[in-house]
Amino acid sequence: MSLHIYLDGEMVAEEEAKVSVFDHGLLYGDGVFEGIRAYNGRVFRLDEHLTRLWDSANAIMLDIPLSREEMCEAVLATCRANELTDGYIRLVVTRGKGDLGLDPRKCPRPTVFIIADVIALYPEAFYQEGLEVITCTTRRTSPDALDPGMKSLNYLNNILAKIETVRAGVPEGIMLSSDGYVAECTGDNIFVVRDDYVVTPPVHVGNLRGITRQVVIDLLAEMGIEAQEDLFRLLEVYSAKEVFLTGTAAEIIPVVTVDGRSIGEGKIGPLTQKLREAFRELVRSEGAPIYE
Repeated sequence: MSLHIYLDGEMVAEEEAKVSVFDHGLLYGDGVFEGIRAYNGRVFRLDEHLTRLWDSANAIMLDIPLSREEMCEAVLATCRANELTDGYIRLVVTRGKGDLGLDPRKCPRPTVFIIADVIALYPEAFYQEGLEVITCTTRRTSPDALDPGMKSLNYLNNILAKIETVRAGVPEGIMLSSDGYVAECTGDNIFVVRDDYVVTPPVHVGNLRGITRQVVIDLLAEMGIEAQEDLFRLLEVYSAKEVFLTGTAAEIIPVVTVDGRSIGEGKIGPLTQKLREAFRELVRSEGAPIYE
């Protein structure tokens, strides 16, 4: 069945969902987006995603042509149009149609489109057996050049690192900052479990303030486990008791091998498993209802 796509205020068939070749989102990666999940007929943490969308748009001086209330309803309506109860939502706002120059003033109106579909980022076996990852030679974009905290359409830095993982035959890769600290993975945040605490890179090192990342920090606090945001290098990863990744699409997924080195016992650790169970219980009951 053809998907229904929200495009500039209308719900159109997938085959008719088209943007101009002069759209600056296409020509220059000038735009912002959010990846959002729906579980059990609810859109998880929709308000937090919209806040990040507006923050990213404000950072690049892009005026979103809908109010937050209208955008919320557009997301829910797109889910309803596709009879979605569990799935993935991609919300995109581009600078809009302009000319072949860079000047954003030549784009009179932004383009907004929303896709709601099913997703399976990793096979289920990876959640049970864990991921093998490598360290990428491509360094994370420096925050003083382009702040990775802005969730923009310019993802070439991540894609270059992803190409390395594809060529290495592994599903994910760790990206380091320009001075050698662990930043994040090509599409996920990273957590390292030590003896009595958990550590994740701070956002200023060059990683995204992930929505799922924050959910995990909150869940750890409820468990009475300290979650630190601190700088660390690869040695901390290699010697960790457990390593796991988080992301909207990935959720929480264990890492068992990094650069050929086994992590902990080489299998999903008890804390990672406990977090996965707590996360899955949370997302089944929390969120903006799609169907009243």
